[in-house]
Amino acid sequence: METISRRNFVRSSALAAAASFVSAHSPSASAETPSANDTALPVQLGLASYTFRNFSRSQLIGFMKQLNLTALNPKDVKDHLPFDPQEEAKALSDYAAAGIRLHATGVIYFAKNEEEDIHGKFEYCKRAGIPVIVAGDPSLETLPRIETFVKQYDIRIAIHNHGPEDKQWASPLDILKDIRNMDPRIGCCIDVGHTVRAGTDVLLAIHAVGSRLFNVHMKDLTDFRSKESQVAVGEGGMPVRAIFEALISTKYTGFVDLEYEVHADDPLPGVASSFAYMRGVLAGMGYQATDEK
Repeated sequence: METISRRNFVRSSALAAAASFVSAHSPSASAETPSANDTALPVQLGLASYTFRNFSRSQLIGFMKQLNLTALNPKDVKDHLPFDPQEEAKALSDYAAAGIRLHATGVIYFAKNEEEDIHGKFEYCKRAGIPVIVAGDPSLETLPRIETFVKQYDIRIAIHNHGPEDKQWASPLDILKDIRNMDPRIGCCIDVGHTVRAGTDVLLAIHAVGSRLFNVHMKDLTDFRSKESQVAVGEGGMPVRAIFEALISTKYTGFVDLEYEVHADDPLPGVASSFAYMRGVLAGMGYQATDEK
């Protein structure tokens, strides 16, 4: 009999579950299906709305219902979470009506070292009741000004590393080096794909960042040197179970947000299999999602 590796078994089971899941939750299926309570797990699973960047907010909400997801990290893309206060209020109303909770937002870029610009972005998050800003590439010169607003608003900043193309913060370890003496509410969003492409051991990074880890972007790659090699989670080489174990051991309380950046015009199959795989890994670790009634 052919030996089946544990990873391939989990992947195969997850893909089978995803296929039946998408079929069972097609638009013609009942909207009353209870959703998996991923936030009750020791690793909380969420979605980065950038994954569905080519789709409207109403479509995004529909996809989340199909995926049994309630945790969202929205971005100001399409109409997901607009900066305009009135449009933002409408989006917040739509999410609340759908039972979707916003736990972070981003990536938000702080390209200007200007008080008015930074103030506007913190106000945007305050209106939404969002506790974590996933920040893209603020300059070292801008960080002290951002720190002032972190203290004023009590909103955490999670600086996102962007891999070898990012000359300032390729790795979470680069970020940690520059923020270690700043307010403890300034920390990291570890993008696991960009981290491995930077040549950093993602497990080492999780332990090193520790209490300053505020958000995780999950993705998978078949080639740890190429961002173009992204695939659904479970189809590449990302050590997902070990990542979850590291997060649990460091008492991480934030979210692991899937950021699926390929197949932008038809991401749902890859997204569904990614969540099925991650939920399968957690189930294999002895953690089973419950249903919200």
